[in-house]
Amino acid sequence: MKYLILLILSILTIQGSSAQINEIGVFLGGSNFIGDVGATDYISPNQLAIGAIYKWNRSARHSYRISLLFSELEGIDTKSNDPRRVQRGYEFSSKITEISAGMEFTFLDFNLHTGKKVATPYLYTGISVAKHDDHYFNDGTQINENSSSWAFGIPMILGFKTRFMGNLILGVEVGARYTFSDALDGSTPNNDVNQSFRFGNINNNDWYMVSGITLTYTFGLNPCYCVN
Repeated sequence: MKYLILLILSILTIQGSSAQINEIGVFLGGSNFIGDVGATDYISPNQLAIGAIYKWNRSARHSYRISLLFSELEGIDTKSNDPRRVQRGYEFSSKITEISAGMEFTFLDFNLHTGKKVATPYLYTGISVAKHDDHYFNDGTQINENSSSWAFGIPMILGFKTRFMGNLILGVEVGARYTFSDALDGSTPNNDVNQSFRFGNINNNDWYMVSGITLTYTFGLNPCYCVN
């Protein structure tokens, strides 16, 4: 969290001289995992997700965005619709810390200096990296490796945002994270010694979903794309 605050402050210092609009705020929602353990429902939050967001609105149609997210991924076979998983009965949990950076595109102009109520759907994508616990399964029991790894991924988020009141912006979003890892659920141990415990579909990497609301505070001078 300390590093995110320092990064935000440095960005604000650099961009303040360019008279651009800034947004800083929080995220609150839930996460669910899609992989080799547990259910495969796309939008089914089962764990709390909280975080912080910073945006630099480069124009009325796009923003640069960074975020820091904390959650826990959980997979329980008995909650799956696949009878083979229900019979297997595996379950896991793993804390994650996600850092994401990329660009947000709005479908409509989102000009906060018109004095009018503005609202628009938006898309966000970029790159993410998630720190997760390392573990594997032995006779159906989750065994922690007492280490952690970083999983790079691509966030794909669809949302809707509107001016809530004054300088507050309220948003609702649903996002999938495709990762370049098959180790978040323990089906592919990171420790080479434990590779004999590998299971599941080795051709599919892990996904996780994050759904929730954002509340940001916007501040800064009129950017160059506004008409006074």
